Amino acid sequence: MCLAAIPVLSQEKQEPGQEAAPAAPVAKPTGPKAGATPSAAVMEQRDLQTAIERAGNDRATLMRNLLDYLKKYPESTQRPQIYRAIVESSMQLRDFATASEYAERMVALNPGDISINVLSVQLIERYGDSAGWRRATNYCTRVLEIIQRESVNEKSPRLSGEQFEKDKQHDAAAILLVRGRLFQKLNEPQNAQRDFEQSYLLAPGAPAAERLGELAELRKDLPTAIHQYALAFALADGRPNSVSRTDARKKLGNVWRLAHGSEDGLGDYALRTYDEAAAAGSTRQVRNRGVKDPSEFVLRKVADGTPFPLASTKGKVLVMNFWATWCGPCREWEPHFEKVADQLAGQEPDVVFLQVNCDEDETLVGPYLAEEKPKTSVLFADGLDVLLQVNSFPTTLILDRSGKIAYRAEGFDPAWLDQTLIDAINRTLHPVEGAAPAGANASQ
Repeated sequence: MCLAAIPVLSQEKQEPGQEAAPAAPVAKPTGPKAGATPSAAVMEQRDLQTAIERAGNDRATLMRNLLDYLKKYPESTQRPQIYRAIVESSMQLRDFATASEYAERMVALNPGDISINVLSVQLIERYGDSAGWRRATNYCTRVLEIIQRESVNEKSPRLSGEQFEKDKQHDAAAILLVRGRLFQKLNEPQNAQRDFEQSYLLAPGAPAAERLGELAELRKDLPTAIHQYALAFALADGRPNSVSRTDARKKLGNVWRLAHGSEDGLGDYALRTYDEAAAAGSTRQVRNRGVKDPSEFVLRKVADGTPFPLASTKGKVLVMNFWATWCGPCREWEPHFEKVADQLAGQEPDVVFLQVNCDEDETLVGPYLAEEKPKTSVLFADGLDVLLQVNSFPTTLILDRSGKIAYRAEGFDPAWLDQTLIDAINRTLHPVEGAAPAGANASQ
């Protein structure tokens, strides 16, 4: 095999009863000559082929069969592909313990792969224990070393040298932030402090400032806690998965009252801190500030950062899936959205499908997409989620030809599948005069 078959594992995204996508052909082992005994390699490949075929479209059976196969062939040459398949299937099944275990096994096989290290860290941070958190700090350190070794000679020709260096700084800041959170979990405040400070220096942002405020508050350093919480309040950008400005305001108010007995003077201090943050020139660019019409937004393609003006879709029906890497239901909904997009691509030229990512930490998106491999265009939200009041994930929106919201569906319900979205698109494409909006929960 070449687990050539591992595209077969993309079937784990299908729901029961859904028609399976045709599997990639699996290389048939060359049989021995008549009367000859099959070699160990041929038997191993046959057993793997059988494990995959017997699973059909059942994710749980596929994972169980692959785990049994590994017990029989623990040194299989197909381990990298099998481990990846187990990680993908177990995440779909929300068996995060198994996903974490086999992500780490992938790291052991290929320690220099940044995306695998980051995936493992994400899983361990959310679902691991103290021993796992310790290992995850080591993975973060390895990723930082790889980033530091990256040479401008290796950059994409699409990037300028200046942008390449900025991206390196942003990536390093994101990993330092994660490692700092892990040190917090391990009750190592000095290491956490160091990482949060370095992260903020590389890419000033609300998450690092808030964490520094928490550490200062724990050690009763109220002036520093006030300053850091004020920075977090000033830098919070209102995105759904960013630092909550409301929470930052509460923390700031609490420590201010502890230090001063009341909130007198807090407003002036917060404004001065905002001016300080603006003057320092936070590396986070607030994009599309003040834009009120979706068609005037210019988003960025995740793949290479090139601009994608929504004006290019004007006059068409725009179908958008808003999602984030940490959102489990987003993983469940994504293959359905992809299937609808693929089905209508050649039939309805006036429909545009977009996947819109809303992660605050954009460095997490690349590794995620390397796993999921969506076919539709993937863009960063760049404030469009705020304008359209996307408050939960996934959220599917349809904008009609005039740019108004014709349909909104929040979350993922297994009962709400492909045909529901197709019907909503068709009603938006061909509205009936006097008819209700495309969906029961549509909004304008």
